Amino acid sequence: MERLQKVIAEAGYASRRKAEELIVMGKVKVNGEVVSELGFKVGPKDMVEIGGKVLVKEEKEYYLLNKPRGVVTTTSDDKNRKTVVDLIPTDKRIYPVGRLDYDTTGALLLTNDGDFANILMHPSSEVEKVYMAKIKGIITGEVINKIKSGVMIDGVKVIPTRVKLKKVDKKSNTSMVQISILEGKNHEVKRIFDNFNYEVLKLKREKVAFFDLKNLESGEYRKLTPKEVAKVFALKK
Repeated sequence: MERLQKVIAEAGYASRRKAEELIVMGKVKVNGEVVSELGFKVGPKDMVEIGGKVLVKEEKEYYLLNKPRGVVTTTSDDKNRKTVVDLIPTDKRIYPVGRLDYDTTGALLLTNDGDFANILMHPSSEVEKVYMAKIKGIITGEVINKIKSGVMIDGVKVIPTRVKLKKVDKKSNTSMVQISILEGKNHEVKRIFDNFNYEVLKLKREKVAFFDLKNLESGEYRKLTPKEVAKVFALKK
């Protein structure tokens, strides 16, 4: 059993907020009866009608995208910039799971399944995100160890699960550092390095949970397999 507004939203008819407005206005029927209670729950066999039209559940879709630089992680943009949703041709109302900055590239999951998205974003699932950061300057072992021991962000100590120096280029005065985190704070990786006065020049997310970018070029995407979807639901605690 699920809340009526959630069922309406996941069917792709309207956002959950708009669905709540329709319910309160008495425009939604369940099994022929008007329902105006927001806490009302329905099951798979219940017939939901909005404005006289029977609600048909939207088929679930799941994608992994290699997000290019210069694309926004939203479903729409008031500045008319290209969004991650624009890169996947589908008539379903998919949306990104979490976010990547405008100039950050790499692994991004998209779906129209709220439960799937919530599992991946909930702290209890402890989903690891692996990033490769190109930073300005030659980072020292001392700083790497300090990052490993934890950095304060928004009053919370963020402790990466892994920090490894992959490459140093003295000629260009840059370092490549692989860093893995469980949290999902805004600009988290950039803020970690900024804490030690290192500017992140490029940032790529190489992996989310067990999803990596194998065989996916920038801007390319693929559908997830049923086995992969089931593996995500197995993370629920």
